[in-house]
Amino acid sequence: MKIPFYQVDAFTSKVFAGNPAGVCLLDEWLSDATMQAIAAENNLSETAFLVWRGDVFELTWFTPVTEVALCGHATLASAYVLFELRDWPEETTVFQTKQSDRLVVEKKEGRFEMDFPARLSKPVKRPEGLAKALGVKPIEVLASKEDMFAVLTDEQSVRELKPDIAAIAELDCRGLGITAKGGNVDFVSRFFAPEVGVPEDPVTGSTHCVLTPYWAKVLDKKDLHALQVSKRGGELFCRDCDERVRIAGSAVLYLEGTVSV
Repeated sequence: MKIPFYQVDAFTSKVFAGNPAGVCLLDEWLSDATMQAIAAENNLSETAFLVWRGDVFELTWFTPVTEVALCGHATLASAYVLFELRDWPEETTVFQTKQSDRLVVEKKEGRFEMDFPARLSKPVKRPEGLAKALGVKPIEVLASKEDMFAVLTDEQSVRELKPDIAAIAELDCRGLGITAKGGNVDFVSRFFAPEVGVPEDPVTGSTHCVLTPYWAKVLDKKDLHALQVSKRGGELFCRDCDERVRIAGSAVLYLEGTVSV
């Protein structure tokens, strides 16, 4: 079987930056085991798989070790492939997912704007082992579904942090984000998810479903400019829409080819 495959750098306008995602266009669904094997072989933080079903694209995502419920950068990469490389004629693309319902992406002003569900967070007591994992004491700790977020004092602290990845893997959460108010942008972040095979994710769209409502409330503004300050780095344009968030960014093609299975 020959599967059209694309590797796209998401949340950036230049190659070798942003977050690389694999995109596989399928005629019919493969077994979960085969899709997981392809994602492991790609060894990217996420590989997206799409099947056209009449009026929507069914979509799912796999890290190198597991299927996930929501992924922002691979959704953006998928929309980029459809709009820019597969001549998708509509103004929007609709993705039907297993666990996050329908996700809509619109090509808008040179970016791809995703309509995602908002994820609210709540303050929690600092768990045992967090200070060891981070090497610093956060000023606030937030929990949202399976993830945890540590709020630090400033952007430089986020940029310079050298966490203990093994200690993060021992925490009772899927992934750990760190965030702070930005210097020249509204907020910055990084995200670590060793439990799902991603020690540090270069740019994480889904965490901005949590960070956008949080910083919108803290900063008292709806439109937010964000940077994920990993080594590769990424830029996100977010809007708080109460129960939904809009997350926009650019993307660029790195590789086009065929997967043979």
